Amino acid sequence: MKFLEQPPRFLFFTGKGGVGKTSIACATAIQLAEAGWHVLLVSTDPASNVGQVFGISIGNQITGMPNVPHLSALEIDPQAAAQAYRDRIVGPVRGVLPETVVKGIEEQLSGACTTEIAAFDEFTALLINSALTADYDHIIFDTAPTGHTIRLLQLPGAWSGFLEAGKGDASCLGPLGGLEKQRSQYKEAVEALADPMRTRLILVARAQPSALREVARTHEELAAIGLSQQYLVINGVLPKSEAAQDKLAIAIWDREQAALAAMPDVLNVLPCDHVSLKPFNLVGLDALRHLLNDSISQMSVSDDKAITLDTPNLSTLVDDIAADGHGLVMLMGKGGVGKTTLAAAVAVELAHRGLPVHLTTSDPAAHLSETLVYSLENLTVSRIDPHVETERYRQHVLTTKGAHLDAQGLALLEEDLRSPCTEEIAVFQAFSHIIREAGKKFVVMDTAPTGHTLLLLDATGAYHREVARQMGKTGMHYTTPMMQLQDPKQTKVLLVTLAETTPVLEAANLQADLRRAGIEPWAWVINNSLAAADPHSPLLAQRAQNELREINTVVTRHAKRYAVVPLLKVEPVGVDRLLELSGYKSFVKSEHLKTK
Repeated sequence: MKFLEQPPRFLFFTGKGGVGKTSIACATAIQLAEAGWHVLLVSTDPASNVGQVFGISIGNQITGMPNVPHLSALEIDPQAAAQAYRDRIVGPVRGVLPETVVKGIEEQLSGACTTEIAAFDEFTALLINSALTADYDHIIFDTAPTGHTIRLLQLPGAWSGFLEAGKGDASCLGPLGGLEKQRSQYKEAVEALADPMRTRLILVARAQPSALREVARTHEELAAIGLSQQYLVINGVLPKSEAAQDKLAIAIWDREQAALAAMPDVLNVLPCDHVSLKPFNLVGLDALRHLLNDSISQMSVSDDKAITLDTPNLSTLVDDIAADGHGLVMLMGKGGVGKTTLAAAVAVELAHRGLPVHLTTSDPAAHLSETLVYSLENLTVSRIDPHVETERYRQHVLTTKGAHLDAQGLALLEEDLRSPCTEEIAVFQAFSHIIREAGKKFVVMDTAPTGHTLLLLDATGAYHREVARQMGKTGMHYTTPMMQLQDPKQTKVLLVTLAETTPVLEAANLQADLRRAGIEPWAWVINNSLAAADPHSPLLAQRAQNELREINTVVTRHAKRYAVVPLLKVEPVGVDRLLELSGYKSFVKSEHLKTK
């Protein structure tokens, strides 16, 4: 593996949820420790299973691994770190500023950006020379901070003074002035990150276009601020030997090879490793010792009998949606789970039933729009360009809130507008103009904001609060987008996930976020299921068997109603393929999972 050749002291693994960065970080730690190096493995992943992997309880303390000499581990709890961070920031202003302002700051500090910077606050102590880490040859981090977080730490000035002077609203990252005493530690940590002799970043992705596009953005963002020592790992690549086993395996191999051939140019210059897809769950020392080994013959594939997955398909959900005659259908979920395709499938089936539908998406790949616009009556398709909408929103904020700021305040505001929340807010505002159509037709919406973003809009005096203030005393009836999203009679939210541990956990966290915003998800959709695709390749059949636990977790713990969508042999583009994906007119209703 190239990324393991002459490794520096600090190794950072980063990548979106579900690509396998935690497993690869653990496997790397084991390999270095068993080579005789003293290694500390640090996880800030909210879906961390490091303790589960090693069969012991770790938590927020350095713990030696009894079965791996020279290896210790530490799990930083991101939520606990974020709460401590919030307490440190909000404490000094509680009782000083009005309670409404304090509550606004607390809401601003409830998002993913705050969690990330709080975790970074925790592990900066591990990046500087101290007695805490002096005995370790290598420190392995899962996961790395984003460029946005690092840029924010590089900014001069104090957020507390910015806020208390009334120069602008709080950021989703909050005022950093309360951490002024730690700025020298932050500075040293950022310098360590940018030093190629001390730090190596490993970008983890899957052989999928969306995952490769996202990791390309991460590469460029981090390189732009001086973090140049980067390696690429493509995880979970189907071995060519499996492609001879059945048609589904052949289709998967062809798709992955096409994605790798079309990989963004900026990634082609990076040292790159491929890690083969394994048939086993990556839990336990034996599994992790074999993860970075291309040979899978050392780990036996179990001889389980074939799976018959008897679950509701997407078409059964559409039955209930169609009964209302109109309404808003929102598909939410993390990137890479297939929201755009499923939104198109729902829209196509509703239109195929003779119902008027407007499908709107912010998917950068416009091929669905090109396929669908001329393919089906009753269906209109629009695409919102996230970059255009975000730039429009940024310029509006800079010309209004930023008009009277000094240079320091303007720099802080500009950095805040680079937050991931900014794009969500901008795209949602563009979507809001379309939402009102849902009173007369179906509006199917792809790429929705998180619950935190919705609360952020509400808490900062956005459209909903402004309308409520103006209309509250008139007695006139009014409906804002926020009210429509909270009304289950008008809006149905479908959470999209995969039958894998991390995506299910992320979807559950999103559900909790939405509930805080007063929005109750209507259904879950488990996408790209091997268990529903009847694979014959031994490797894929074993992975299908492994999916059953996650599907049962969704069914029994998270979802009021659900559907399972199979992984198709052919990309689901075009009306016929999308109808096949939904299972339209081909489903016999049942509510149980079966194996035989």
